Amino acid sequence: MKITYSSTKTEKELVQILRLQQENLYRNVSNEEKLAEGFVTVEHSYELLKEMNDVCPHTIAIDDQGNLAGYALSMHPSFRDKIDVLKPMFEVIDPLIASEEKYMLMGQICVSKNHRKQGVFRGLYAHMKEQLEQEYITIVTEIDALNNRSMQAHKAVGFEEMARYTANGQKWVVVRMQL
Repeated sequence: MKITYSSTKTEKELVQILRLQQENLYRNVSNEEKLAEGFVTVEHSYELLKEMNDVCPHTIAIDDQGNLAGYALSMHPSFRDKIDVLKPMFEVIDPLIASEEKYMLMGQICVSKNHRKQGVFRGLYAHMKEQLEQEYITIVTEIDALNNRSMQAHKAVGFEEMARYTANGQKWVVVRMQL
């Protein structure tokens, strides 16, 4: 199956992202699946997803049938106060990132169940990196420390750990990838 990577341009693509997000939210995934396949933590509204996209388009993977195979959300640091669960991350990373270092947050990455283990995760980051490297130095994201699948996948594509912290009873690992 052929996968095409691009940046989001349409309302339909944003709606597809939200549908895939719902299918993979922590509360909607069995404990077995969380361990084996991973999960996503943050739930976005359409309005916030579009606002984020207007600043820096999200990265999507589309299969040859026109189905969303995966997405990687771009979240400019200016959105730091828009998602409550992410506010503690900024308190951790602000002292670790040089003030002149322009970075983009990867706000969430998800691959559909039908497209896992086919290189989509790697492809999403390759496209995102290509789109951002002219303007930014680093991509930063955080991972739920219980999400071993995501931890391993991020390490495999070149992310390195910056910090660990606990917020609201949840352990997080902040990682970065130099562009």
